[in-house]
Amino acid sequence: MEPDGALEDALVRTSFRVMAVLTRIGSEHDLSLTQLRLLGLLRDRRPRMTDLATFLGLDKSTLSGLVERAERRGLVTRGKSPEDRRVVDVFITPAGQELVERLQEQIHVALAPYTDPLHADERHALTHLLDSVSRGPAGDAGKNAL
Repeated sequence: MEPDGALEDALVRTSFRVMAVLTRIGSEHDLSLTQLRLLGLLRDRRPRMTDLATFLGLDKSTLSGLVERAERRGLVTRGKSPEDRRVVDVFITPAGQELVERLQEQIHVALAPYTDPLHADERHALTHLLDSVSRGPAGDAGKNAL
């Protein structure tokens, strides 16, 4: 296998492992992977509906249904943007924030067998490299995982 192929293969294997953890933990809380991603995005920001749709790769009606289901559970809410009253923002509720904190702890515990064997300098280097990869070529993805 070419060196570049080995990198992509390692990224894919890692993403499968992480996705399996996220899917399992999400299902324990009756959350789909997309709902989990939504909560992860909202934990530290208040994005516009249009920005959420773009980032999640959903059309507006699908995103509206996703947000509506999360609203019914009391996890998120919608409101007018303080900067532009014509714009609708989505933000996490206190109950949603509490759930995110529990999810983060469960994810940490589930991934610990893979990350704990790393030395502190390896963890730091891996974090830096993964942040670089997740930002992508435009450098605009930021930190959006749970």
